[in-house]
Amino acid sequence: MYELVTLEHNAGVRFSVSRVLHLLKLSTSGYYDFLKREPSQQALHKEEVKKQIKDIYEESHQNYGAPKIAKVLEKQGIVISPRTVGLYMREMDIQAQWVKKGVKTTVDSCFHTELKNELQRQFSPEKPNAVWCSDITYIRTRLSGFVYLTCVMDLYSRKIIAWKLSKTLEVTEVLECIEMAKTVRHIDQPLIIHTDRGIHYTCELYQQMTRGMKRSYSQKGTPYDNACIESFHSLIKREWLGRCEIQNYRHASRLVWEYIEGWYNTIRIHSHCEYQSPNDYEMEWHKQERKK
Repeated sequence: MYELVTLEHNAGVRFSVSRVLHLLKLSTSGYYDFLKREPSQQALHKEEVKKQIKDIYEESHQNYGAPKIAKVLEKQGIVISPRTVGLYMREMDIQAQWVKKGVKTTVDSCFHTELKNELQRQFSPEKPNAVWCSDITYIRTRLSGFVYLTCVMDLYSRKIIAWKLSKTLEVTEVLECIEMAKTVRHIDQPLIIHTDRGIHYTCELYQQMTRGMKRSYSQKGTPYDNACIESFHSLIKREWLGRCEIQNYRHASRLVWEYIEGWYNTIRIHSHCEYQSPNDYEMEWHKQERKK
């Protein structure tokens, strides 16, 4: 006659609903009213917001955390705090990609004592093509060993304006990236270009390639001096490359292209860019310049 409840930890013990309600000092009528009750408007709204959070999370390739998702929702007309978004994400058991501990991969050319830090951690120039920075990072593949990603970033927008994936650390291969950046940006004026003190950035070929530019170098053992490009290389590994086993050079090249050209430069919002993509941020600058 009575509905029965089975306790999971002891399948041999069974209680009627009325018995359980009696032990909990709850009314039977109240319990059945609760079962028949329709969800409140607040509960329905919460479920709708959670669905939108999940959609934004998936569209970001599971990379956006609470602050960025809150900004995207704000653009859609939904005002919600990052803290509330974070709470809903925990309820749904989803989270942004987390940072994995890395290893040092740059060999310092420490005998260059005359190299100066012209940038002095001033990471927010007022216009594009005022300051570039460059760095090299290693990418492990299963069949091809390490391949090497060189990037050039414009610090105004944090846009990767040129990149080169090479199979070796030959200076000529790596530094092709500098020539690509100059071609893409049609540089005809001096600018600051900041790097670490690795041999690729202190050799004679680099000096020739950057003639007319003001060369700036990080202090020895101080990666924070080149924090923006270091951060990008951590980002591409955390959000993209570290999520699968990379098979070979060709596989790595496809993944790098997908991330930089198909996501980072064009779609991914950045707090530095007022929660716009690097491309949109630069387009907005050019739009304002035309108005002037």
